Amino acid sequence: NIIGSGIFISPKGVLEHSGSVGLALIVWVLGGCIAALGSLCYAELGVTIPKSGGDYSYVTEIFGGLVGFLLLWSAVLIMYPTTLAVIALTFSNYVLQPVFPDCLPPYMATRLLSTVCLLFLTWVNCSSVRLATRIQDVFTVGKLAALGLIIVVGLVQICKGNYEGLTPQVAFEFSRTPSVGQVALAFLQASFAFSGWNFLNYVTEEVVEPRRNLPRAIYISIPLVTFVYTLTNIAYFSAMSPEELLSSNAVAVTFGEKLLGMFSVIMPISVALSTFGGINGYLFTSSRLCFSGAREGHLPSLLAMIHFKNCTPIPALLCCCTATIVILCIGETHNLINYVSFINYLSYGVTIAGLLYYRWKKPKLYRPIKVNLLVPVSYLLFWALLLGFSLYSEPVVCGVGLVIMLTGVPVYFLGVHWKTKPKCIYDFIESATYVAQRLCFVVFPQFDPIEISPIEEWPNKSSDTLSGNS
Repeated sequence: NIIGSGIFISPKGVLEHSGSVGLALIVWVLGGCIAALGSLCYAELGVTIPKSGGDYSYVTEIFGGLVGFLLLWSAVLIMYPTTLAVIALTFSNYVLQPVFPDCLPPYMATRLLSTVCLLFLTWVNCSSVRLATRIQDVFTVGKLAALGLIIVVGLVQICKGNYEGLTPQVAFEFSRTPSVGQVALAFLQASFAFSGWNFLNYVTEEVVEPRRNLPRAIYISIPLVTFVYTLTNIAYFSAMSPEELLSSNAVAVTFGEKLLGMFSVIMPISVALSTFGGINGYLFTSSRLCFSGAREGHLPSLLAMIHFKNCTPIPALLCCCTATIVILCIGETHNLINYVSFINYLSYGVTIAGLLYYRWKKPKLYRPIKVNLLVPVSYLLFWALLLGFSLYSEPVVCGVGLVIMLTGVPVYFLGVHWKTKPKCIYDFIESATYVAQRLCFVVFPQFDPIEISPIEEWPNKSSDTLSGNS
């Protein structure tokens, strides 16, 4: 889940904000370390609050409905649609780059192709869960082939002696001295490529032996992804100067054109396959988040309905598709990444702050995994610095994100908390839901009862640790 379109688009943003090749590589390595710290905290939360749903479930359990709703609101309105928009724009840029080799693809062309791709994959997800998962399986090969090819070709270049740009005296030549705020924005760009490290927590209830396998997944996946990302960037810099990378609209295509000759067409095809599968995966996941929020009563009940025959959440899928198309018409790719990364980090920080609050609130609660206090505290210190300097450097991008998140407060009190609405409002909602049901052929699913043991206090049990006793 972590490896998606980010590694094909974020290198440009990281280099632009960091100002040098050497600092850009350091940002990529440290980005993996920060993701590892966050993952360890999520491992504790995942086995202490054994509910699927990730951040949304934990924040709702710890801080209550309002904070959980705000996180859900920002995810539905900002995080998932913006991420989908970025991946869709990457797909269209890589598909169109060979057609427009000497200039940027036209604005309208990229938006139209992105929209067509979104509509097609929404139709696929509405038609069949099996077909959607088969597409995901097949197109995963695309991203692995693209990254493998880039790394191998880059290592061949280095073995031939083409590594002048990676030597310390050249790598740390700054085009301009970066401010702390610019370095923070470079971390936000890198964090977009690492997003997905918390996805396993969305299915905690289905994980076999989570006490053993959650930390194992972290120890294996985060270092591996960090290693792959760092090697991919080293490969880029072995073939391209910083100026070439910054001027490229599709980094992997430029890399292929320089080193693969007549076989360079493989690169845009591989990246397009990767991003196509990424769009499909995010559509699948984001629609399930809408579905879960509707079941909890935090979103309209229509979004918790599924097609009577195909068992697909059509209203939730249409909601995600519509929100993404709106976002597509608003911003440029790298601004969108700053936008979604800021909100992502904000939600991560609130969740990990919840871990510390939960320890204070329920100190005797049995925690099968208990990380050292230095882990969440270190993450939160970095989180505060990153968000503070990002807000200082890009006040408009970050401020708009905060405002949109806070618009959820009146929505929560009017839509969720206010139970005694006038009858006319309930009649309108009922009529609109009925019409939508008839149009989409959707009904409420019938669930088998699932017994989940309550979260209880275990005063006489000692907690295991990942990093020592806290």
